[in-house]
Order: sequence, then C-alpha cells, then structure tokens
Amino acid sequence: MTAHCPEDPSLERHFKGHRDAVTSVDFSLNTKQLASGSMDSCLMVWHMKPQTRAYRFAGHKDAVTCVNFSPSGHLLASGSRDKTVRIWVPNVKGESTVFRAHTATVRSVHFCSDGQSFVTASDDKTVKVWSTHRQKFLFSLSQHINWVRCAKFSPDGRLIVSASDDKTVKLWDKTSRECVHSYCEHGGFVTYVDFHPSGTCIAAAGMDNTVKVWDVRTHRLLQHYQLHSAAVNALSFHPSGNYLVTASSDSTLKILDLMEGRLLYTLHGHQGPATTVAFSRTGEYFASGGSDEQVMVWKSNFDIVDYGEVLRVQRPPATRASSSGTLTVSILEQRLTLTEDKLKQCLENQQLIMQRTTP
Repeated sequence: MTAHCPEDPSLERHFKGHRDAVTSVDFSLNTKQLASGSMDSCLMVWHMKPQTRAYRFAGHKDAVTCVNFSPSGHLLASGSRDKTVRIWVPNVKGESTVFRAHTATVRSVHFCSDGQSFVTASDDKTVKVWSTHRQKFLFSLSQHINWVRCAKFSPDGRLIVSASDDKTVKLWDKTSRECVHSYCEHGGFVTYVDFHPSGTCIAAAGMDNTVKVWDVRTHRLLQHYQLHSAAVNALSFHPSGNYLVTASSDSTLKILDLMEGRLLYTLHGHQGPATTVAFSRTGEYFASGGSDEQVMVWKSNFDIVDYGEVLRVQRPPATRASSSGTLTVSILEQRLTLTEDKLKQCLENQQLIMQRTTP
C-alpha cells in the first residue's frame, strides 16, 4: 500500500492499572505522555515509550471525572467528585495544587490555548474560569438550570462552550461573560461538547444517541449524526478538522468523515460502555477509556494525507526566514476556508441524501 492510501485504525497498545471505570483521557503536546482519570479516585500518567513505569497520582478524595494537559504539557489538570480541581506537575513526584470554589462534582476541566487560564463545569450548574498561575478563581457563568457536563475554550480563547443536563449547549463570550447563544436541538442531556480546530463550529454529543455540529457564527445546525445505539459520552476532533471520533455506551468508537458527512469506521475494543476518547495533538493517535477499566491507544492510519498537513501547519521549519510565520498562517487560513466550504457542501449532501431516502 502506498504512503497516501488511508488504512484502517489499529490498536497500538492498552494500559491496565485503574481499578474502576476510566472517565477521561488526554495526550500531552509531544504525545510522550497519556493521562487518564478514573472512578478509582486516581490519575494515571502513562508513558508511550515501552517498558516505562506509569505514574499513579492519588490526592482526590473521590472519583476523578476529567483530565487535561496544559498546552505546553508541563501541567496536568484534573476535576473530581470531591468538588475540587487539582493542577499536577506530571513527573515522578506528582505534586499538586488544589483549587476550590465549586459546591458539587466537577465534571470537566480545560486549559485555554495560552495556558494562562482554565475553565471548569460542575453539577453546581455553573461554569467557572480560573487563573492558572495566580492560582485563583476568576468568575462564574451561571445560566444553566441543571448539571453542566462539559465546558471548553475556543481555539482563540475568546469563546467558551458548555453542555448541560438542561438539554442545551451554550456559547459564551469570555470578555463580556454573556451567553451569546443557546442551542436547544438535543432531545436529552448533552454529555460533551468541543470546538472544531478552526473555531468556526462546535460538535456536541448527547444521551439521545446523537452528535450535532453547529456553525458558531450563523448558529445553523450543519450536521446531525444518529449512528450509535446508546448515549454518546465523548467526542474529539482530529487536528486537521476533517474527522471526528466518538465514544458511546454501546461499547463502540466511531470515526466520522466530516467532509463527506459519513461514518468511516466502527471500532469494537471495550467491553461495556466507551466513556472517553481523545486524539493526540497531531492526530497520529487517539486514546479511549471505558467502564472496563482499560485505556487503549489506537494509531489513526486513515489520516496520512491530513497528518502531513497538520505537521506542516504546526511546525514551520526553523531554517526559513522570519516570513515562515506568515506562510504557516496563510496555509492554515486556506485550510480553514476549505474546511468551511466543505462543511457547507457536506450539509447540502446530507440534505440530498435525506431527500432521496424519504419516500
């Protein structure tokens, strides 16, 4: 097979060490470390280098619900049912700082792209923004009327998106702290939400077994996928923006081709619900976790063409003159424009398919 032929994803390795369901996974920037959180109250930091011992971090007094590496990879955040957030140094010592302000389970934690702040979501119905280095709580966003399951910063850090058991997805302006829009199309609790790498759209997963993609500028529903036979618990965009991976209580992971608006692969790895999934920062790998206490690492393989583009955009050669930054940005802008046009095209394709299938 030639280098440019997409191949099927393959299970690269799996990690055993958690003593209860895995709730969350995240790769460090350089893909050398993979963090996972579990109902066993521990965080594990696994090393992608074979025969290297994992770190087990104990500190939370109840289930760890979420983990996220800072953009540099030098810090690791976790949230817990013990109502706290901890920021760890992911080395053998595993020292941590505790952040307190939530009055119920913390469900989600996510660093801003500059690493200066992070956002959390909680069963206390609030979204909170914190300063990383000043180690303090900054402000709350409080319009949800039920538990907030997930909150994420946009790639440029200007917007925050949150998903809640009140069946809405809310888009917030970080500066004005106002809710810009509420997306109410989900028929059940919204479990997870994230921004497309271009920052122009969001994808949300729901207990109604669906995944929905909206444009954050026009607020139009771009895509709607009903492919799983049970709740969708998590999703992750490939850094190229062309693919989305989902994890569901039907025990499968699914890879969607967003350009074509279709299902590419269904992966059966976990025994019981697949609870979490995340692409590595380059998209070469993705990791998943499940109620079976397992953490699995998959090699993407299907994205070889896109992988090259992601690397080119992310790492301009150092030997070029100072114009390299501008060049990288222009490649990126062309790519994003292409993505937006393709997404519109894809919505039209989906509508045509729907019309054909309706008698």
